[in-house]
Amino acid sequence: MALPGQITPVQISDVIFAVVGVGALLAGILPRVLERRPLSMPIIFVGLGLLVFGLPIGLPAADPLAHPKVTEHLTEVGVIVALMGAGLKIDRPLSRKGWASTWRLLAIAMPVTIAAMTFLGWWWVGLVPATALLLGAALAPTDPVLASDVQVGEPTDEEDSEDEVRFALTSEAGLNDGLAFPFVYAAIAMAGTAGLGWLGEWAWQDLIYKIVVGVIGGLVVGKLLGKLFFRARMEALRLSRHSEGFLALAATFLAYGVVEVAQGYGFLAVFVAARAIRAAERSHDYHQVLHDFAEQTERLLTVLLLLLFGGAVVGGLLEPLTWPAALAGLVLIFVVRPVSGFLSLRGAPGRRAEHWVIAAFGIRGIGSFYYLSYALTQAEFPGADLVWAMIGFVVLVSVVMHGVAATPVMRRLDRANERSLSSSVQKNRQ
Repeated sequence: MALPGQITPVQISDVIFAVVGVGALLAGILPRVLERRPLSMPIIFVGLGLLVFGLPIGLPAADPLAHPKVTEHLTEVGVIVALMGAGLKIDRPLSRKGWASTWRLLAIAMPVTIAAMTFLGWWWVGLVPATALLLGAALAPTDPVLASDVQVGEPTDEEDSEDEVRFALTSEAGLNDGLAFPFVYAAIAMAGTAGLGWLGEWAWQDLIYKIVVGVIGGLVVGKLLGKLFFRARMEALRLSRHSEGFLALAATFLAYGVVEVAQGYGFLAVFVAARAIRAAERSHDYHQVLHDFAEQTERLLTVLLLLLFGGAVVGGLLEPLTWPAALAGLVLIFVVRPVSGFLSLRGAPGRRAEHWVIAAFGIRGIGSFYYLSYALTQAEFPGADLVWAMIGFVVLVSVVMHGVAATPVMRRLDRANERSLSSSVQKNRQ
C-alpha cells in the first residue's frame, strides 16, 4: 500500500496513458493551429516531455544509455515509417537531371559533414577516432521525421508541383539515412579491430554489397507491391480498390524486413520501394490513402519519441556535455552544414537564395538517435555518454531553431516564387 502522496506503479501507468492520449490529441490539433505560426509541433512535444518528466510524480526518466535496444527499435520504426511517407509524396520522377540537387547533397555535403564532425570530435572534443567517426556518421543524415515543415506536401499528379527547396530536403532525407550507414559500420569496425585490416571487408560488404542489395531489394519489393496494388488480375487482389491505408505499414515492414534479412540497408530499401510503388501508377488516388496513413502513424510515433526525448533531457542526457562539445555541435548547425550544402549546390537548379535555404535546413533528429543506439549495441565506444549528450544537444538546438525559422522562411520563399512566376507570365504575354 502506498503512503499518502506517493505514486504507485499503477498510477504511473495511468499517467503514461493520459500523457500519450493528450499527445495524440495534440498531434491532431497542432498542425492546423501552428500552420502559419513560427512554432513547430516538435518544439511543443519536446517541451511537453520536459514538463511531464520534470514533475515530481515518480515517472522514471527516459535513459537511452540504460536501454539502448529499446531506443534502437523505437527510433528504427519511427524512421522507416517516415521514409515510406517521404517516398510516396514526392511527385518528381527519379532522374539524373531532375534530382541533381539531391545527388549533390549526398555526394558532397554528406561526406564533408562526416569528415568535418569526425575531425572536430577527435581534435577539438577529444574523442578517440572510432567514437569521433561514429559521431560524424550519426550526425550526417538529415531527418525525415522532424522535417515535415520544410518537406513537400501530399501526393499529386503534377510532376512540376514541387519547389526545389522542399523537393531537395525531402529527397535528401529519404536517401541519406541509408547512405550514412556504411560510416557507422566503419566506426564499429574501428572500435573492434586494431589497425586497418577491416578496410577491405568494409569496402566490399558495407559500402558496396549492402547498398546494392538495399536498392535492388527495395526496387523489387516496390514493383511487386505496385503490381499487386494496381494491376492484379484478380479483382479481389487489386488492393487499391479497397483503399486500405494500413497497407502502407505492410509495404514498409516488408521492404525493410526482406532487405535486412538479405543483409542490405533496409532504410534505403523502404524509400526505394515507396518510389517504385508511386511509379507503378503515378496519379492513382490510392497513393493519397497510403500517404495519409503513413503520415498519421509517423505523427503518433513522433509524439512518443519526442516526449521520451524531453524526458531524457530532464533525466540528465545533456549532463556530460562539455563546452568544446557544445561548440562543435553549434559549428555543425551554423557552419558545416550550411557551407557544405551551399557549395555542393553550385550549378544545381534553383536560385542562390533557395540554395541557402536548402543548406541551412539540414535538420538533425531521430535518425541520429537510431544510428548511435545501434552502434552502441554492437561495440564498446569510449565516451559514449558524451556523444549522446552532443547528439541530444544538436537535435534540441535543431528542433528549436529550425522549428521557429521554418514557417517564416518558407512563407517568404513562397512569396518570392509567386512573384517570379507572375513576372515570367507577364513577360510571356508581352
